[in-house]
Amino acid sequence: MEKREIKISKTARYFQIGHLSERTKEIWFVLHGYGQLASSFLKWFEPIDDGSRLIVAPEGLHRFYWEGFSGKVVASWMTKEERISDISDYIDFLDAVYAEVAGDTDYHIRVLGFSQGTATACRWALNGTSAINSLILWAGAFPHDLDYSTYAQRLNEMDIKVLIGDEDRFITLDQAEEHKKEMEAKGVNFELIKFSGGHKVYDDPLISIV
Repeated sequence: MEKREIKISKTARYFQIGHLSERTKEIWFVLHGYGQLASSFLKWFEPIDDGSRLIVAPEGLHRFYWEGFSGKVVASWMTKEERISDISDYIDFLDAVYAEVAGDTDYHIRVLGFSQGTATACRWALNGTSAINSLILWAGAFPHDLDYSTYAQRLNEMDIKVLIGDEDRFITLDQAEEHKKEMEAKGVNFELIKFSGGHKVYDDPLISIV
């Protein structure tokens, strides 16, 4: 059996809160987690919609039924199958969304990744062509498959925050502390913020980083 690949055009979507105006100070790109849709994920960011920021939620390129063959539809950024191609595809997609939304503007650009979206955010920030000022990893961590000795300088030019809830069922505070030590040993510095809650974006810690 011989495997072959072909590049195709695909219609992808994103959702946004707000519009660019004279009041706009920054643009947020928020990347959902596994098993979510961008439209519902974006609702978590309504508390910071004060007219000074445009909030954009791109959606993962893989949609599927959450249970069985019908019902709730959700999305994912990638799986272990053809992961390298999927990573390349979603980086191209995110760069295209950035170009359409932000263009060559000089707004402050923040990228927030939640859960599975944290790895997506990191790979985009480091391997894409978009200019990103701030990187926020919520309920997740830096992916282990990147050579941070190569990327440390670029990462340290960004304002990086990692937020972990004390009841998160996927990553504990102890694991987050250990991850911080590992990344510091690789030359990457970030602020670790702990909050009360589980695997979700909550209003209070979100507002606190704004």
